[in-house]
Amino acid sequence: LTGSTVAVIGSGPAGLAAAQQLTRIGHTVAVYERDDAIGGLLRYGIPEFKMEKAVLDRRLEQMAEEGTRFRPGVRVGFDEGTTGQDLLERYDAVVLATGATVRRDLPVPGRELGGIHQAMEYLPQGNRAALGQHVENQITAEGKDVIIIGGGDTGADCLGTALRQGARSVTQLEIMPRPSEERPPHQPWPTYPMIYRVASAHEEGGERVYATSTAEFVGDEDGNVQALRVHEVQLVDGRPTPVEGTERTIPAQLVLLAMGFTGVETDGVVSQLGLEVDPRGRIVRDKHFATSVPGVFVAGDAGRGQSLIVWAIAEGRAAAAAVDTYLRGYTELPAPIEPTTVQMAV
Repeated sequence: LTGSTVAVIGSGPAGLAAAQQLTRIGHTVAVYERDDAIGGLLRYGIPEFKMEKAVLDRRLEQMAEEGTRFRPGVRVGFDEGTTGQDLLERYDAVVLATGATVRRDLPVPGRELGGIHQAMEYLPQGNRAALGQHVENQITAEGKDVIIIGGGDTGADCLGTALRQGARSVTQLEIMPRPSEERPPHQPWPTYPMIYRVASAHEEGGERVYATSTAEFVGDEDGNVQALRVHEVQLVDGRPTPVEGTERTIPAQLVLLAMGFTGVETDGVVSQLGLEVDPRGRIVRDKHFATSVPGVFVAGDAGRGQSLIVWAIAEGRAAAAAVDTYLRGYTELPAPIEPTTVQMAV
């Protein structure tokens, strides 16, 4: 053991990747998670049908045997003894891997109606139920017409979950036009191409509707959503613009908002440490994953912006090398990438 201690805040893919590397090199590492179980997005964001939790649990057992310490159910920055100053006094280094968890909303008329939920309210409940846990007042798609607003991976996860719960119909809306099936000329390899993709959930059922925007949520006499008023859009100077005469109503008793995230939560430890957040909601860091506060590092979506799990893992491993260098003056850990502010499409 090196004698150095590290706190990792957040137990998603970036946090776990960083923690395992730092433990293996000899530092004493504690991983903090506000949910009741370790895993973050891997446990409660990704449905069981897409990634079995037994795979995650197997890795966590390995990490525990290696010496990583887990602290679930702790709201860092809010619970006693976990403020930013507390962390700096207790640990030699801190890795923030909290993700980009501020959800994008849809402020149109009728948003206050019952039956309209964020995807990350719905998916964790579905995961718990799929694992046999009791969920109080579970949001369920059983027997309902379900509308998912957002055409990305999170929307596909909602679609697959709704189908498994017995939805009567599932429609996924995307405001942008349907992408081409071929790589666009202006997105050459190795850039991430915006092409038409079919997830496994899409193969199971449901309808995907492109170039469509929601104008209003329509409610029933009990204050619950019963339909969406939508219209087609076309790109004018790069902005989706309504097409006259295309308004129509789609029935819906459950609406799931899967429109992505706008950045990190700034209350709590981020503000307590006085960290700078850029206009896109990302914690500012240098090429060594370091913030302006000595000993505080950022990995994953919290610094990169909403992205993919593979990037989070790569960033966690690279950030671990930077932390090790900070603590010992050198490192034997691999640093596969440097930080980037390029937001990957999801």
